[in-house]
Amino acid sequence: MSTQLIADSGSTKTEWCLIDGHKKNNLTTQGISPYFLTSHEIETIVRMEMLPKLKKKTPDQIFFYGTGCSNASNIKSVYQAFKRVFPAAEIVIDHDLMGAAKALCGHEKGIACILGTGSNSCYYNGKKIVKNSPGLGYVLGDEGSGAYLGKKVIQHYLYGTFEPELIHRFEEKYQTNVTLILEAVYRQSFPNRYLAGFTSFLTENRGHYMIENIIEDGFNDFFFNHIYKYRESWNLPINFIGSVAYGFRDVLKDLCHSYELQLGKVLKDPMAGLIKYHQGLI
Repeated sequence: MSTQLIADSGSTKTEWCLIDGHKKNNLTTQGISPYFLTSHEIETIVRMEMLPKLKKKTPDQIFFYGTGCSNASNIKSVYQAFKRVFPAAEIVIDHDLMGAAKALCGHEKGIACILGTGSNSCYYNGKKIVKNSPGLGYVLGDEGSGAYLGKKVIQHYLYGTFEPELIHRFEEKYQTNVTLILEAVYRQSFPNRYLAGFTSFLTENRGHYMIENIIEDGFNDFFFNHIYKYRESWNLPINFIGSVAYGFRDVLKDLCHSYELQLGKVLKDPMAGLIKYHQGLI
């Protein structure tokens, strides 16, 4: 029986599972995105953060589903990094959206959506992704994502849109200012992760109308720009995966009800589904 290493990687973190017979070893490292990391930087993360946790187990097959792995150049970059670490392994690199679709839908048709640090969506026909609304990243798109919602929080704070009570809570929690915020967004590494970090402010202040408006408006933007573009949305379940989707699943449920759409699964992460998929259980 082959030893499989399955990975689901977003911009913030990577979830791994080593399947060795009936044993499963779950691991976590930082996110691996070929948009932000070179092939050698990816290799370093794998060697330094993940390899020691394998305890000398060597995978025969590697299935890596990662953000940014939707074009040949990025796939090659990630593939070469793994090949240098595991030269004998069979390695399959695919987009995190395909991982989400397999985990959410298995071999059934459906709409699969990611709402995590970033956002994406597709129509999946049970075998492959047939339609994909363009993922434009945190600068031009990522509606409904952690980065998108976090950016709205910062805007409301810096523009003075928040009521005094929320401004006080924000300053008490983050101890920051406009100079530090702009430095982090425009000059530091991984600004999308930085922006997404402000979603916790939304979680902690649920119930305030301004907070609820930010969440609902962000998801409405996602529905309008992406889900509405698939005519299959009216006949198939709309499935979601990601920490943002799971954390605000009540809002997604209400929106789907309002738009007369069928809400499918809402999962925090795809790993359990991917394990079942690769073991032939779904």
